Amino acid sequence: MRVREATKNLRLVTKSNPRRSPFRAPANMKELEESVRTILKALGENTERPGLQRTPLRVAEALLFLTKGYDEDPKEIINNAIFREKHDEMIVVKDIVIYSLCEHHLLPFFGRAHVAYIPNQRVIGLSKIARLVEMYARRLQVQERMTQQIAQTLQKSLKPKGTAVVIEAEHLCMQMRGVQKRGSVMVTSAMLGGFRNQATREEFMSFIRNGR
Repeated sequence: MRVREATKNLRLVTKSNPRRSPFRAPANMKELEESVRTILKALGENTERPGLQRTPLRVAEALLFLTKGYDEDPKEIINNAIFREKHDEMIVVKDIVIYSLCEHHLLPFFGRAHVAYIPNQRVIGLSKIARLVEMYARRLQVQERMTQQIAQTLQKSLKPKGTAVVIEAEHLCMQMRGVQKRGSVMVTSAMLGGFRNQATREEFMSFIRNGR
């Protein structure tokens, strides 16, 4: 989907979603645009030159798209996609690509999420796991909190015997500024229920490493 089409769809969702935050209300779009223009001027730029005339609008639209997770509800994402099954072995979805914004510098961090759970008579539709990861990633985040949010939402919704989430990500706030250490990767984990058992944890980690 092209960015322009995605932004148009986002506006429609924003208008129809009664739970949207005031920040995301269409009435504040102009305020967001003007804020970007103020930043550009504070940097010493001429916002009237051709290359920057539409930049405030583009940045405003991009920010709304990159933080669209605020407009989404985990209950609506999961909906009726929980099914009764007797399967009781570990289910793993690995290498879910994530893009998020660090809440400290508004710079991107990106990588992969690996999610697992041990069913307790109930399983969830495969795509719902990826959508939950995407929802939490598309907010201003810190990786540690996002890892916990994904795990706790699945644990609460499915009530499985255990849930595990591992996220591996590169942070541009560490690579483009500060210590400027290119290629450094941050790894966070959340192990709930049965995954606090060492053998179960190791089995999950072996699934993640397999094929690399």
